[in-house]
Amino acid sequence: MYAISRSLRRAAAALGAALVTSALLLPVQSAPAAAAIGGITWQDEFNSPAGTPVDQSKWRFDIGGHGWGNNERQYYTNSTSNAVHDGQGNLVITARRENPANYQCHYGRCEYTSARLLTAATFSQAYGRFEARIKIPRGQGIWPAFWMLGSDFGNVGWPASGEIDIMENVGREPNTVHGTIHGPGYSGGGGITGSRTIGQPLADTFHTYRVDWEPNIIRWYLDGSEFFRVDPSRLGGNRWVFDHPFFMILNVAVGGNWPGYPDGSTQFPQQMLVDYVRVHGYVPDGNTGTTRIRGQQSGRCIDIPNANPVDGAPLQIWNCNTTAAQAWTFAADGTIRAMGKCMDPAWAGTANGTEVNLVTCNGNPAQRFTLNAAGDLVNLNANRCVDVRDNNPNNGGRLQLWDCAGTPNQKWSRA
Repeated sequence: MYAISRSLRRAAAALGAALVTSALLLPVQSAPAAAAIGGITWQDEFNSPAGTPVDQSKWRFDIGGHGWGNNERQYYTNSTSNAVHDGQGNLVITARRENPANYQCHYGRCEYTSARLLTAATFSQAYGRFEARIKIPRGQGIWPAFWMLGSDFGNVGWPASGEIDIMENVGREPNTVHGTIHGPGYSGGGGITGSRTIGQPLADTFHTYRVDWEPNIIRWYLDGSEFFRVDPSRLGGNRWVFDHPFFMILNVAVGGNWPGYPDGSTQFPQQMLVDYVRVHGYVPDGNTGTTRIRGQQSGRCIDIPNANPVDGAPLQIWNCNTTAAQAWTFAADGTIRAMGKCMDPAWAGTANGTEVNLVTCNGNPAQRFTLNAAGDLVNLNANRCVDVRDNNPNNGGRLQLWDCAGTPNQKWSRA
């Protein structure tokens, strides 16, 4: 479905190599102060028992064998034969030389199966830190990737949607990780790309792959060390499209225009082990401190009634003021705190209409919220937005969780 985003990526191997070389010749400056990275907004630690299928509240599957725009040879399935928890804290994506169900591919009867997982239907975010700890597979023709596409792909197409490749490796370059962006005027073989080569195959052990993405700059890291960065000045006047939410993709391709195809040296099955995927929010101007949270519809701020931080106090909107009852801190653990307690959906509820209260901070994932770039204050556990009940713009309007609809009574900003 999203395969076109990778079509023509390495249409000419020489061109791709030249682009990598040119990127590496540009000096990577020392990083300034730490990026404005906040608390965790989404995560999958893959700690389920062995044999447990992928959590489809977080991931969905692309399925098929049409080549995915790159003349790939695998058929992507949703089978636990290709994507499953191993009971040791990992997701395992397995590429196999098999065809258990007479799958048909663009070249005839498929030779391989694998899996491609994505969060398009479950999670997207603009800006922040996107990180995974992965042990990649190996071998000629094997192509593992951790990457992102703009969530507007279905409306504007590729490359206008943008693409951020956090980690790609091709089997013939076992020691090298590539990071790339694609957009209008710099896509396919013309993507803006950089790489790092280390002293041993990346497949030998786990490594962390991440990007830190802020307005007008993206930085790539291998094991916490920056190796590449891009900003609009690198685009030769082309449009910077990395200013809206993106969703994540994990996959292992077999063959394709860039990696070439398996040969007699390639062993199957090949496995990609993913220890975790974690996403952190972006905090404008590095402001992880205290702020008021103002509603767009009413102009009023989220408030603790009577400045009384009793457990279960129902949060409301009230005229913005400088009291402790409106002094909210976006904490590093993803909670939002005031007067020593946490914003909380009543009884860890996830349904529409769940009241938003103040409760003692307790480490429950239900207490994690994020204020995204679109102004939605989202409860991560419920995947629903903080909403002013009955569209009430007046003092005392109560807060609840509701399906995110983009309406003014669900829009918030720091004040």
